[in-house]
Amino acid sequence: MLAQFATAAGVASAAKVQHSSPTAAVQLNQAEQQKLDALLQSFIDSHKLANVVTLVAKNGQVVYQKGFGWKNIEQQIPVATDDYYVLFSQTKAIISVAFMTLVEQGLVDVNDPVANYFPEIPNTVLTQINADGSYQTRPVTTPMTFVHLLSHTAGFNAGQVPKLRWGDAEQTDLPTLVWDGKAVSQYPAGQRSHSDNYQRPYLKDEMQELARWPLGFDPGSEWRYHVSTNMLAYLIERISGQSLQQYVTDKVLKPLGMNDTAWFYAPDKLSRFVSAYSSIDGKLVAEPNLYRQGAVARDHRYAEGAIGLNGPIGDYAKFLQMMLNQGELNGVRILKPETVAQMTQINRLPSNSNDVEDKFRFGLGFELFQLQRPAAAVSNTAYGWGGMMGTGYLVDPENQLIVLYYINQYQRDDLYPQVVQQVYRMFD
Repeated sequence: MLAQFATAAGVASAAKVQHSSPTAAVQLNQAEQQKLDALLQSFIDSHKLANVVTLVAKNGQVVYQKGFGWKNIEQQIPVATDDYYVLFSQTKAIISVAFMTLVEQGLVDVNDPVANYFPEIPNTVLTQINADGSYQTRPVTTPMTFVHLLSHTAGFNAGQVPKLRWGDAEQTDLPTLVWDGKAVSQYPAGQRSHSDNYQRPYLKDEMQELARWPLGFDPGSEWRYHVSTNMLAYLIERISGQSLQQYVTDKVLKPLGMNDTAWFYAPDKLSRFVSAYSSIDGKLVAEPNLYRQGAVARDHRYAEGAIGLNGPIGDYAKFLQMMLNQGELNGVRILKPETVAQMTQINRLPSNSNDVEDKFRFGLGFELFQLQRPAAAVSNTAYGWGGMMGTGYLVDPENQLIVLYYINQYQRDDLYPQVVQQVYRMFD
């Protein structure tokens, strides 16, 4: 199944498109496919995007895989569908699946208190910061479990905790960086040890520092995105006895044939990455490529779970097809069907029944489109997520469909819903 993921990738420039034809088993509405081509090309022609790569698989077969625009505008290098993208938060789903393989091995349960495996985990909630910088706390009402880590409801770095840690509630959780001798404001994803002045070169160092501080709310009571998956990644290391990179490679990436997905690469792989841009006042502006450069840096020690993976769209499609297949791909089983259901069918967020606008739902590692969807045609059994630079994906079990949309831009319009809507129109 999905043998097409191993075939040569399609390539598209601003003017020409090369791609594989739809398979006989899945028929596309050719007129609607041409409209999708035209829509994606219009994003390039109007300078809304520098590049976009889209992959669609239906009933286990890749039926659409095309790229439009430029990998590098200045050098006039067209984008290809096997180019590398910085995946940012698409890392989180892979880490969540890796953790669930530990659950299936009987080494941990999602409802276990995290303190059973990391006794230093915070068990208090910040209630007040005093004028002299001291603070007051109270005990948590509910112990933190792995469900809270997987659903971003653990309470790390929330509320007034950032103000407590740095004296400025608006400051991020990153210290000042020096990169190649120059101060920078953006952090290379997953490569923090490459700062000239950064003193915590391993994930465990960062998480042990985070655990020194109280929580911002009771576990399970609110949603605070991002850092929980880093703690989850550190717990993978503690429970498995392996580094995060090694465990994820052995249990997820290598078995699925995701051979181009990694935190770090040899320097000669830098040319595989697309360049970063922003769309500003109708013009495409080149942006710093620190995240791309961090992936080929010399020191490979700091690999985190919330961000940091990179790779081509076809690799991530294999991961999503495994999830759609209830945990199996090409005869290789990563998870049991009941584990996939546990991750993708149960909302783990507290809900406010009095708020009709409260439609956001999250499972274990994925947003659940139970009450709100990126397009009307998406079923309420679907789930997905994306990354900071504009990548997005969804898995729709009811329609046996996966959709991936990759761009690499800081500032951009939200064009993803238009793409998803047009993808669904291709199927009669």
